[in-house]
Amino acid sequence: MEQRLTEEKVFKDPVHNYIHVQDPIIWQLINTPEFQRLRRIRQLGTSFLTFHGAEHSRFSHSLGVYEITRKIISQFERSHYSDWPKEEKTVALCAALLHDLGHGPFSHSIEEAFDMNHEDWTCKIITGDTEVGAILRRYAPDFPEKVASVIQKTYEKPIVVNLVTSPLDADRMDYLLRDAYFTGVNYGTIDLDRILRMLRPYHGRIVVKESGMHAVEDYLMSRYQMYWQIYFHPVTRSSEIILRQIFKRAKSLIQQDFQFRFMIDPLPQLFNGDLSVDEYLQLDEALIQTAFMQWRKEDDAVLSELCERFIDRKLYKYVEIEQIDVNMIEEIREAFTLAGLNPEYDLEIDFPTDNPYDVFRPDESTDKQILLLDRQDKLHELSEVSDIVRSISGLHRGKHHLYYPQNKVDAIVHELPSHIRPYFSH
Repeated sequence: MEQRLTEEKVFKDPVHNYIHVQDPIIWQLINTPEFQRLRRIRQLGTSFLTFHGAEHSRFSHSLGVYEITRKIISQFERSHYSDWPKEEKTVALCAALLHDLGHGPFSHSIEEAFDMNHEDWTCKIITGDTEVGAILRRYAPDFPEKVASVIQKTYEKPIVVNLVTSPLDADRMDYLLRDAYFTGVNYGTIDLDRILRMLRPYHGRIVVKESGMHAVEDYLMSRYQMYWQIYFHPVTRSSEIILRQIFKRAKSLIQQDFQFRFMIDPLPQLFNGDLSVDEYLQLDEALIQTAFMQWRKEDDAVLSELCERFIDRKLYKYVEIEQIDVNMIEEIREAFTLAGLNPEYDLEIDFPTDNPYDVFRPDESTDKQILLLDRQDKLHELSEVSDIVRSISGLHRGKHHLYYPQNKVDAIVHELPSHIRPYFSH
């Protein structure tokens, strides 16, 4: 039987106005240490060094994903859609709330540096010996595994997975709106209310009423613009590169038994790749940045300089290069080495790519597609009927960016071969 709080709880939110909590289990989960840790994890990693307003957290985003999911389910219930399984409401809401529980400091940057997956950590926290796990088990002994399987996309009812993770899910809708708001851009301002009104449960999955196609087109265009203007911003990529280099250097020093002046648990376990769930939950951005502050004083010049660059925002300069091959990269690395630089840390080649929508291919699963429901109750894959979607589908737009420390390269640019020198002259 569905339980309700004696008094509805609300969070004032800049994106959704109010976030409503009516179920005791949701309120209990929000108040766990594991969920509260997300207040100390920025939603956009190092983007705050590019867009000064981008200080919002995984906590606020997770509440937003929960709220959108709650709105969708409420609409399904009000409309009495027989294809929506009412008994799945709680598992859907819990999965929406907890979907980012395993994100680490600076989000995707730390995942790349340590070859980790936040979804794996999310599931370990949900099913482990944690307060979140205990609350879910009190609801039902197998409930943690159910919630984890939604996040892993293996839950027995795909319609529930569709709500939390799909090409048109609550997660994407919230982060587009929220990230646009806090970065101060208009690209992500989708018509959320219109999209939500057009969603339908249909034969075990979420589809879109055909008359909502233009709102969905706008959503996909917003995603396209947000990736290229915000998520792949070259200045943000520069700060991510420096962050990854700090982690790489610290890991290398630990493997060499370097004697750090400052080291605190669980950083050694992080660098050695043997973190327990309890240790992982101690990681937040305050701890990492404290380490960086202290490592500026370390005897290793490379680590010290990298940490100073990150803390004081002395980011690498970048230049765009239309085409570059392996031989050219190797030649630049050799030239840097001969000039006294360290290409392992003084040079990075970056090539961001994004595919905003997977065009329809008959042999592919429809899990990657957005389906439109016409007036005759027939389904059409979005890119089959939308010229706009086809025009941006399959695009791998992007240019190579060559990143380097400007002060160092300026000092030796005259020593570089004449055909390489133009890349670094400005």
